[in-house]
Amino acid sequence: MPARIYQRPKNAMQSGRARTDDWVLDFAPAEAKKPDPLMGWAGSGDTQQQVQLNFPDCDAAKAYADKYGIEASIIATPPRRLKIQAYADNFR
Repeated sequence: MPARIYQRPKNAMQSGRARTDDWVLDFAPAEAKKPDPLMGWAGSGDTQQQVQLNFPDCDAAKAYADKYGIEASIIATPPRRLKIQAYADNFR
């Protein structure tokens, strides 16, 4: 059961950076989702997709994966690029 370890990105809908320091371990889907014949909702019998574990740092997540024999890949966090602007630049 492969998993991925990544740092939670900043929510694009809000300006705050809450919970962006946490690292997340979640599992890759083991089977494809298929539509339910009655309701048409997408679903599968894979319960591992519902599991999402939070860790304070990458090392703790990697140690957990090693301890329980989970094959995990670490996805690096892209660097933050800040676009510094001054209010006066709007009137140039």
